Amino acid sequence: MSELSEELLHGPLHQWHVDHGAKMAEFGGWLMPLQYDGGGVVAEHTAVRTAVGLFDVSHLGKAEIRGAGAVAFANRCLSNDLERIQPGSAQYTLALTDRGTVTDDLIAYMRSEDDLFLIPNAANTAAVVAALEAARAAEGAELEITDLHRSFGVFAVQGPLANTVMAAVGLPQPADYMSFVDATVNINGADVALTVCRTGYTGELGYEVVPGWDDAAAVWAALAAAVEIAGGRAAGLGARDTLRTEMGYALHGHELSTEITPVEAGIGWAVGWKKAVFWGKEVLTAQKADGAPRKSVGLLATDRGVPRAGVNVLDAEGNIVGHTTSGTFSPTLGNGVALALVDPAVELGQALALDIRGRRLGVNVVKPPFVKASTKA
Repeated sequence: MSELSEELLHGPLHQWHVDHGAKMAEFGGWLMPLQYDGGGVVAEHTAVRTAVGLFDVSHLGKAEIRGAGAVAFANRCLSNDLERIQPGSAQYTLALTDRGTVTDDLIAYMRSEDDLFLIPNAANTAAVVAALEAARAAEGAELEITDLHRSFGVFAVQGPLANTVMAAVGLPQPADYMSFVDATVNINGADVALTVCRTGYTGELGYEVVPGWDDAAAVWAALAAAVEIAGGRAAGLGARDTLRTEMGYALHGHELSTEITPVEAGIGWAVGWKKAVFWGKEVLTAQKADGAPRKSVGLLATDRGVPRAGVNVLDAEGNIVGHTTSGTFSPTLGNGVALALVDPAVELGQALALDIRGRRLGVNVVKPPFVKASTKA
């Protein structure tokens, strides 16, 4: 094992991935499967779009806020409005800086008014927990905010046959998008407590399964067997990225960062604008009213070539009008696609170009998603 891999954190399924020929890569401080032997990114991507895929995303963070008024406290901190949901529902939300930029995007699971479970991104978990703890201390609130990063695994079952797999393993299937249930299920003769949420990051029908860390291997083995019987595949972070890019979903460190606001990123829908207070509200409200200096768009390649993140976007005269935040080859479309932050004057349908090491790659401005979403099917 290399010195690098020894320095990175390993998830509860690390040995399974190695045994099944996974190409491992660093992501958010963790060593995670990028793709598996016998297929690769395109085959794994296609399995999710046409059958079912199984992702280990146990590197994602986990945290909890418990105590009287836990949800009300979080609502004064995080961007979205938790009053829009009820216990048993989850919500996409943002932890913002005082400049209105994004420390992290996360999912908040409301178990009760006094119990909120959070799933932030791997690399940002400590920062989110620290910001919440600082706010708690400033308020003098008697709440417990706990970093549970290595207490739970997280698996995503995604694709048209997701229900078939969930039923085969005896897992619940919450009917409403972004709803969740806590359940105890029998896995190979043992009772296992876990949470299942109707959500995902691929644009397909799907669920995220959250078992305890020590139960993760048994739950994964049962899911992997059911996925194989259904004609699906285990899928790595490579396919996860191509799938989410096709949907135009933001990834922290690309479309979201401490230098990008949700207005610029085009996810103002994740902001509770009518709330009295949340982190970064004053700056963000002013930007919404005055207009952001940049906006997020989709780019569909009109020339052969693969867009990449971090390259300049050029107008017809060769002027730089923005830069790409993500770029990839879309296996579904058989075409290059990208997401970009551009000048607000850029219009839908406009012909632009990407500067790929001095070569121009023609693109058209489009509104994501690049393929039809089936998340609520």
